[in-house]
Amino acid sequence: MARRALGRDGDDGSRGLLPGQHPHALDAGRLAQLAEALTHGGVVSASSLPERARVLRVRPVPHDRILTKAQLDAALDALCALDPRMAALRREAAEPPLRTLSPDLAGLVWLVNSQLISVTAARAIHARVEAALGAIDHESLSAAPDEVFRAAGMSRGKLRTVRALCAAVENGLDIEGLGRLDEAEARATLVAIPGIGPWTADVFLLFAHGRADAYPGGDVAVQAALKEAFDLPVRPDRVEAERLAEGWRPLRGVAAQLLWAYYLRKRGGRDAAPTPSRPAAVEEII
Repeated sequence: MARRALGRDGDDGSRGLLPGQHPHALDAGRLAQLAEALTHGGVVSASSLPERARVLRVRPVPHDRILTKAQLDAALDALCALDPRMAALRREAAEPPLRTLSPDLAGLVWLVNSQLISVTAARAIHARVEAALGAIDHESLSAAPDEVFRAAGMSRGKLRTVRALCAAVENGLDIEGLGRLDEAEARATLVAIPGIGPWTADVFLLFAHGRADAYPGGDVAVQAALKEAFDLPVRPDRVEAERLAEGWRPLRGVAAQLLWAYYLRKRGGRDAAPTPSRPAAVEEII
């Protein structure tokens, strides 16, 4: 039997709309559901909710980060209340795990290394670098000659980015302090570093800080999941993937996690997202 596309007419009520189009987005009952799930789960601050959801919210919350599995589950519930098609996708997807990344230079180096290569290759290169240096920190990275990184399999372009990161730290960048900035300021600080683009910045903000709305629209696996789940004619590029996700604010990062889980299930267990505790590649060639 042919797979029913989640973006087609069906009992999910989507009427074939694309992800950015929500026929029930202003329904009071659904907004109340969203507000209750978000606030009881402690996922977002009241100010980031849609105006009518703020009126209907149950109670305020102290933060806007997803730091526990319970908060992730509550955010997924809220996302599915916001867009019923995501509830249908959730039923087809693997269970999204809580994924974390160290909020420091080591976490950023991992992401730089994992750009555009497979999970297996990224882990192997990272392990060789770590074995050679003993630790992934500013001192060891700065002191190591280029030959160490090249022997581990790191490309020249990625090595230049690692050197740029070290130079930024040397010049006063407080990477761990980015967690105290608002999302836009933290993102701007990251993308100002040579070699750090939107994908690296967004994935770092999503998994190192747990920011619920950080959305890596340039991720190949996210784009492939969007194409398959919503029966799009072609895989969307970053601009189109970001447009399609507009209706999922303030939970676009949660949507990305669900899309990765959907991709995982459809690829028979082949992961394409950062993993908990040990970083792994998101952007895998398809």
